[in-house]
Amino acid sequence: MRSVHEHQRVVAQLIQPRPAVKLPLTDAAGLALADDVVAAVPLPTFDNSAMDGYAVLADDVAQASGERPVSLPVAEDIPAGRTDDLTLQPGTAHRIMTGAAVPAGATAVVPVEATDAGLHTVTIRVSAKPGQHIRRAGEDVGAGMTVLRRGQPVTPATLGLAAALGLTELPVFPRQRVLVMSTGAELVQPGRPLKWGQIYESNAVMLAAAVREAGADVVEAPMTGDDVDEFRRVLNAHSGAADLIITTGGVSAGAYEVVKEALRDGSVEFVNVAMQPGKPQGAGTIDRTPIVALPGNPVSALVSFEVFIRPALRTAMGLPRPHRTHRSAVLAEGLTSPPGKRQFQRGVFDPATGSVTGYGPPASHHLRWLAWANCLLDIPEDVVAVPAGARVEVWDLT
Repeated sequence: MRSVHEHQRVVAQLIQPRPAVKLPLTDAAGLALADDVVAAVPLPTFDNSAMDGYAVLADDVAQASGERPVSLPVAEDIPAGRTDDLTLQPGTAHRIMTGAAVPAGATAVVPVEATDAGLHTVTIRVSAKPGQHIRRAGEDVGAGMTVLRRGQPVTPATLGLAAALGLTELPVFPRQRVLVMSTGAELVQPGRPLKWGQIYESNAVMLAAAVREAGADVVEAPMTGDDVDEFRRVLNAHSGAADLIITTGGVSAGAYEVVKEALRDGSVEFVNVAMQPGKPQGAGTIDRTPIVALPGNPVSALVSFEVFIRPALRTAMGLPRPHRTHRSAVLAEGLTSPPGKRQFQRGVFDPATGSVTGYGPPASHHLRWLAWANCLLDIPEDVVAVPAGARVEVWDLT
């Protein structure tokens, strides 16, 4: 059987980055920068007031105090956004608002709280040091400075900086476009009545959500039966629209394995991977589009996505932390594992104690236990039993 590590490598080589694009700021949120960003203008772009108050010459109020206040005529009123050039004459003051341009000649701003807030003449009760409460042009960002780096995720703060620099778009690695297909004649869309022998389809909803949580886009999530022609028709209908195709079901060794039947003449390889759950896997290309075929049992499908697809997807999009957080935890109760298989067992990690408990039966149809789990216990293939109190590696799913 193929090792988990080897199949991870195969899938990672299939999923490649899309060419970088420039997107409007709001569309770039959550993506990774494809290039450095250099500031064309300084921040602030001009000297401006950090306070509501009065622009003055610091020398004019050097002796001001509560006992000996200084009164100055108010020559101008400067709200934020006033664009004409102003010059402060010695022996006068300009009333100024936060963010407004400091007039030429002014060397300090006195907060309004230290004055009588006069409109025509202002009485100032404190002295001021040169530069006090003035934001200097370029003190945050200098023109020509590299302010954002390639690979950096586009966060709200990133967008705020880009907008403040006058940018309308950013160079980013676009999201991967993923087609999710579930197969099985027994599947019925939720909301419809079930007949005997039928089950509600859950893989497409589950994996589409996992794809979006990983940062990619879902093109569509269709469902097909076990008919090869129907499967091929749905695939062809979405030809060229996806960067990755994920299928679930139809990859085992029994009859009616529609995915294997439909793709057996193409460049898709079907293998057994030494893991539990998720042994039957497929990977390759169809019409040059990568396709990863996952088993149909829900737990197997989602665990396989976590192990093989999620890190490859995030890496291809340049996103940080492609792998789930791995940590060491103390096993609260002993467990066993099948020989020769790397087991990914559902678990509940308690951050207060640093302990973890295996959660639920190992069978891959027990979806309820996975829904309540917050981690996966990663048990190596050469381990068949782990006693309580031993340390195990867990993958954080939160």
